[in-house]
Amino acid sequence: MDTITYKIERGIYINLTNKCSNDCTFCERNRIQGVGGYYLWLDKEPTADEIIQSLKSYDLSSFDEIIFCGFGEPTYKWNVIKQVAEYGHLIGKSTRMNTNGQGILINGYDITEEIAKYIDKVNISLNNGNSKRYDEDCHSIYGEKAFFELQDFAKKCLEQGVDTTFSVVDCISAKEIEEARQIALLVGVKFRVREEIK
Repeated sequence: MDTITYKIERGIYINLTNKCSNDCTFCERNRIQGVGGYYLWLDKEPTADEIIQSLKSYDLSSFDEIIFCGFGEPTYKWNVIKQVAEYGHLIGKSTRMNTNGQGILINGYDITEEIAKYIDKVNISLNNGNSKRYDEDCHSIYGEKAFFELQDFAKKCLEQGVDTTFSVVDCISAKEIEEARQIALLVGVKFRVREEIK
């Protein structure tokens, strides 16, 4: 049976899709089958109704946040996110989306114009401090353009009043981490260094 929701600490994570516009060399999908003991490869992408029914099986007092983050890029399922996030807000939970920041390219329109209605926090994987290294590590279907696109995505999320963070994984060099930190400062978003999942 597919794992479409899973709990880590005070958060419920939503595993929407296994599609991704990146193929990052450091991605856990290339080494492991899931996280936190949950198997995250899907046979079928869940509908909004299926996700909401799964959320209803949890004790509401046991979690604070709904996080759209699974084994793929969540913005491929933006219409599903909107429905689930609306339900999340209805039951008094905050919402977060972990993304590669390519949602505008993926959806073919500027999803940030409606993002603040559904998402409280956005964590964007910056992954490196320059476009060449980003492309070498992330292998986006959009090439180096993706690196600049995700920065624009972050700026637009910030303009909409969404709590926005750039992150990198600690497997890159200290120099690259510092370059990424400077980009976050320039854009005006928060910055976080994530530990590589092994």
